[in-house]
Amino acid sequence: MKEGKHTDWEYKIIMDGREIFNSNTNKGLRLKVASTAQSGKYSCSAHRKSSQNTKNSNTVSVTVKADKPRATLTPGSTIIPVGGSVTLTCSVGSSAGWKYEWFRRDPNTEVQIRTDDQQNRVIRVSQGEIYRCRGRRGNPDYYTDKSDDVTIEITLSNKVVVKGRPSWPQIFSGETISLTCEVQEGGETTEWEYRWRGPHQTTQWTHNNYWIFNVSESSSGDYMCKSRRRDDSYSSTEWSEAFNLSASNAVLTVEPSSTIFIGETVSFKCDMKEGEHTDWEYKIIMDGREILNSNTNKGLRLKVASTAQSGKYSCSAHMKSSQNTKNSNTVSVTVKAGKPRATLTPGSTIIPVGGSVTLTCSVGSSAGWKYEWFRRDPNTEVQIRTDNQQNRVIRVSEGGIYHCRGRRGNPDYYTDKSDDVTIEITFSNKVVVKGRPSWPQIFSGETISLTCEVQEGGETTEWEYRWRGPNQTTQWTHNNYWTFNVSESSSGDYMCKSRRRDDSYSSTEWSEAFNLSVSTVLSSESSSFLMIAGLISGITFIFLLLLLCCCMKFKVCNKGSADDQRVSQDEDQQQVYSSLLHGDRCVYETIRGSKSTETGQIEGDLSVIQLKVINKTQPRGDPEESSDYYNVNPNSTPGP
Repeated sequence: MKEGKHTDWEYKIIMDGREIFNSNTNKGLRLKVASTAQSGKYSCSAHRKSSQNTKNSNTVSVTVKADKPRATLTPGSTIIPVGGSVTLTCSVGSSAGWKYEWFRRDPNTEVQIRTDDQQNRVIRVSQGEIYRCRGRRGNPDYYTDKSDDVTIEITLSNKVVVKGRPSWPQIFSGETISLTCEVQEGGETTEWEYRWRGPHQTTQWTHNNYWIFNVSESSSGDYMCKSRRRDDSYSSTEWSEAFNLSASNAVLTVEPSSTIFIGETVSFKCDMKEGEHTDWEYKIIMDGREILNSNTNKGLRLKVASTAQSGKYSCSAHMKSSQNTKNSNTVSVTVKAGKPRATLTPGSTIIPVGGSVTLTCSVGSSAGWKYEWFRRDPNTEVQIRTDNQQNRVIRVSEGGIYHCRGRRGNPDYYTDKSDDVTIEITFSNKVVVKGRPSWPQIFSGETISLTCEVQEGGETTEWEYRWRGPNQTTQWTHNNYWTFNVSESSSGDYMCKSRRRDDSYSSTEWSEAFNLSVSTVLSSESSSFLMIAGLISGITFIFLLLLLCCCMKFKVCNKGSADDQRVSQDEDQQQVYSSLLHGDRCVYETIRGSKSTETGQIEGDLSVIQLKVINKTQPRGDPEESSDYYNVNPNSTPGP
């Protein structure tokens, strides 16, 4: 209650709201648990008599279990290595507050090996014997049950070796073998016990250092042993190195493959691992029925004539001297009716400059084939692989038409030849695509001509050409151009390649792409630009036209002034008027007149100078198309 120096407190223990005991002075109260019914929520309340002050504590849930707990011992390892130690860990379920006591015993006595008041949950030991532990807590001490025993063995430095009799590398089913465990490095003066570990079991300790058993096919595997002194059950050697036992039955092999074609000869080999024994009789059995036999030859051959010869094949051998009979494994044989065809797969059909390509020949899923290779041009065919190697994959650096076929068996059985594959070798000459017209943009409906040019010495050779566009690849042709009408779908990359006309299997690489961009309508940005450009051009043209007219007027006026100076200054002096007439023609009028004596009207000559803007594309020659001059008599009558 954090009372400080005050001692006039009374304490109560409350379980599930009910006072179970109290104390006037002692804040520490103890209760011996007798039933699981004492599980509940516990709290305490304290009352100070002098001030009548009362305090209540927090609530603690207490669970009472009926069974006495048992400690659990967990070893890091049950084998102490030579010169080493192992860890042992003791625990008591999920409850806390425990300290641990440790015990070690041999068959006669048990001693406590930890007597201090430390927790000792984990200890390290280096002595082989039987260990166990228990937990302790509370006041007075409450003990758990002791853990289960754990046997810890210490490893001796002696080496052990397994030896077998007979010592043949392979043992057959039905034979008897004896394995012996030998202790080395001073083991001769000690009495030992032995333990064996095989592929399916581990034996108990025994005084016998041998293990004798009849061999079966399931006996194959690794065998090991270990030893210990008879007077020390908790010290032993390490396991020996493994002795591998290979238990064999008779083995049937089928060549060239378990998949056979009609017309092939299949070879059966019945191997009994006879060693030096030769008095064996062999039989070949198909689906439980004997079909071939031999008194001395373990290799038997059968020519396949029908798919009915598909089935499960095995062999049986009988040793006449011992009346021992062995039966082999079973092999499923499938007979196919059609003659197989080889398949040729090129790594690439184009040999790069100075390089080569790989060709692979195969025959379905069947095995055992060796492959023959052929190359031909339009005139001759030659076999290019004549050795007895498999030759499934070859590398070639020469252009031509290639095919292959498979061969296997004795006598030889051949597949049909593969389909032809044309391999082309690449020249070092470069080719370039050029276009006419060479405008950066082409419009639908226009015609374009692409030209394929061979560079680097190509001028002295007669070439054929091939084109690749976005929608097609052309055949070889003597024409080095490709002319077509452009449509929107013509946009894309265009390339060409060339080859000599006298060599169909060598060609250049494809040229770099010539990109053709086809447009159908002008974009809005282009239209706006052209509109603005047209407006500016029109304004500029009008300005220049006005400037030209002013210049012409200035010349006419100067001429009129010169004429006036030559005319006498009398009352018949003529007056000059000029004006600019507007339209598609620039017309200057010069009017010179005199005052009539009778009518008072001005008389004179009217001269008209007319200038016209001439289109550059119009033919020249019509005087009225370029400039007009009209001399009007002062007495003539003007039109309506």
